[in-house]
Amino acid sequence: MRVAHVITRMIIGGAQENTLLNCLDLIHEHDDEVMLVTGPALGPEGDLLERGGFANARDRSPSGVSSELPQAASWGRAGELDIRLLPDLRRNIHPSMDWSAYRSIRNTLREYRPDVVHTHSAKAGLLGRLAAWSLNVPAVIHTVHGAPFHDFQPRLAKSFFQRCERYAARRCHRIVSVADAMTDLMVEADVAPREKFTTVYSGMNVDPFVHANERRDAVRQRYGIDDDNVVVGKVARLFHLKGHDDLITSAKQVIEQCPQVRFLLVGDGILKESLEQRIDEIGLKEHFIFTGLVSPETVPELIGAMDVLVHTSLREGLARALPQALIAGKPAVSFDVDGAREVVISDETGYLIPPRDCRQLATSLIRLAQDAELRQRLGREGQSRFTERFRHQAMTRQIRGIYQEVLNRRN
Repeated sequence: MRVAHVITRMIIGGAQENTLLNCLDLIHEHDDEVMLVTGPALGPEGDLLERGGFANARDRSPSGVSSELPQAASWGRAGELDIRLLPDLRRNIHPSMDWSAYRSIRNTLREYRPDVVHTHSAKAGLLGRLAAWSLNVPAVIHTVHGAPFHDFQPRLAKSFFQRCERYAARRCHRIVSVADAMTDLMVEADVAPREKFTTVYSGMNVDPFVHANERRDAVRQRYGIDDDNVVVGKVARLFHLKGHDDLITSAKQVIEQCPQVRFLLVGDGILKESLEQRIDEIGLKEHFIFTGLVSPETVPELIGAMDVLVHTSLREGLARALPQALIAGKPAVSFDVDGAREVVISDETGYLIPPRDCRQLATSLIRLAQDAELRQRLGREGQSRFTERFRHQAMTRQIRGIYQEVLNRRN
């Protein structure tokens, strides 16, 4: 097949890792021709293409990302991943720039003549589907990594994004959801009928997480974590709606009963200074560790250094950190939002908490901090259930099956 993936930006994030692995699998596993269309990776999260981190996805994978990116990069024996950078494709709404981005996407696709266009994220999802549909591309697919509308938006903004999604949904053949919860949300908002959706869990390279504990002692020593410390980790941008404030609120109660707990915050973002200030004000500075921006290949060893993963985001399709922690044998405590309940099962793989219930969040963290045997039991169950389910090769096989199904119907 000849496939074009379109995504707004390739920052270090779950949707971007999903997309890049999908591209590489199509090349390495299926000998497809693949082009990745993206805008500049603006933001404090870092550029996934520049930082690499996918060298070990397969033995035949590349040793890193070429310094010539984003022009093009060779990815081994199966061919090349052609990366097209469109300067006007940006995350924020800007009418004149968006019109220019649409024309650039359309011109790029018209030149490439793909069998399949697969779009990701809100902006590229809208513009990419419109461009592909106007060119009568045989298969137009969109993945919902997280809905662009949510209850924390002003009513007019939420309504606007819902209308955009309904409009775009009529200009694609199938929609892939990374969790059943995403399908439910989109159907309830009348974006598209349920039969148009298929759930495909967001795949990853699971092997580094299976072996995450191999560098546990070295990583803990690097961050000054003692052997008797219980580490509660969170992997997320330091950004709005990621729930760091709720975690800090809960931390005060946790530390009162379990002073051996340390909170390891993996990631960077615009809220770092304000979070550090609040932590300092309530006297918990010695209990929090900020890693700053990290490359994707270091995430497994950081999860290996943890004893529990906590996820307090208020909106997310299905946070990759949750299955990653479970595959690493770590129990997870998560707010019950979007797809979290599909992997975090109370008393089986962790604990599911009502959103913003800081008291119950603290209670669950205290329970796990005080019971090493419980942590091990829940972690083993999570690893057993989800390791194979989240292999990226399995994700790509399912997605490619959807491509083939649409193409067969068109023929």
